[in-house]
Amino acid sequence: KAMCSGKLQTGLLVAGYFVYLLVGATVFQALERTAEKQEKMAAAQMKEAFLQNFTRLTVAEMEQFMKNLTEAIQNGVYPVGNKSQTEDSNWDFSNSFFFAGTVVSTIGYGTLRPKTAGGQIFCVFFALFGIPLNIVFLHRVGKMLSLLCKKLGKFLHEKGMRKKKIKFLTLLFFLATGILVFLCLPPLFFQITEGWSYSEGIYFAFITLSTIGFGDYVVGKQPDRNYFSYYRTLVAIWILFGLAWIALLFNL
Repeated sequence: KAMCSGKLQTGLLVAGYFVYLLVGATVFQALERTAEKQEKMAAAQMKEAFLQNFTRLTVAEMEQFMKNLTEAIQNGVYPVGNKSQTEDSNWDFSNSFFFAGTVVSTIGYGTLRPKTAGGQIFCVFFALFGIPLNIVFLHRVGKMLSLLCKKLGKFLHEKGMRKKKIKFLTLLFFLATGILVFLCLPPLFFQITEGWSYSEGIYFAFITLSTIGFGDYVVGKQPDRNYFSYYRTLVAIWILFGLAWIALLFNL
């Protein structure tokens, strides 16, 4: 019975966690999308005006243009190319979901951030309850992984291996598979999708999973690359399991 209720609890926790992220993503999207659209239109107009007058601009006007351009880019608006990017939003659903995940996991890249007052206040409360929920969730996933660890240990014990040796071997097994799955293989995948070098991929994986999250490398952010749909969702799931693996390592 305890096993059954444990499974039910885990199921509810996982479902609750994902519902929390989905609701958060939807709210962020609703709060931020319109403001972003206006920002993009303003940037496009600024570019138009510049292209019409750039031969007659004074130094002061040129400086102001540079200032506006820098601000636009810092806000994630890139006025590059002919088609104004008003169609593809930084706050589409997969981006919002990815953002919600980076908030509760405290990675906080800083490339996407709420700019409306509503979005910022909501972010405070979303993080306030989301971070503890994320810790509980990771702890539970870590526990499930450590049960696998115990099963492996039991199997080896039945084969007549000594306890100390088993402890060492399971730790080694977990370290090796984790390093392979979370640090060594993903960079190959990032090389193809992002065009990063292998070392950049390892750097990104480490900075992300350690929750340092500088934000100098972020997946799915390059305006000129075509990413497959669900790419960032997949990366978000990889991050979650990576964080759980690290939590488990500390447990072990």
